[in-house]
Amino acid sequence: MALTAANKQQIIEDNQQGKGDTGSPEVQVALLSARIDDLSSHFKDHIHDHHSRQGLLRLVSSRRKLLDYLKKKDVERYRALIAKLGLRR
Repeated sequence: MALTAANKQQIIEDNQQGKGDTGSPEVQVALLSARIDDLSSHFKDHIHDHHSRQGLLRLVSSRRKLLDYLKKKDVERYRALIAKLGLRR
């Protein structure tokens, strides 16, 4: 259910802006998106897991805030990220 260290490292390498970059909005949004996808599949089996659903809503809110920040700072990076991750908005 949780992301493994190898999965996280691969996501970071795919989305980092430069060598050693782990904190840019692109990396953070990609990691959050992976966790959101993982939790979404969890809810297909566990419909009544309301505590995890609350955590999912927090993750979605956090991703939304990071995307809003990135859109405000650099629209081109924002558009490239949502196209790369397949997010729509």
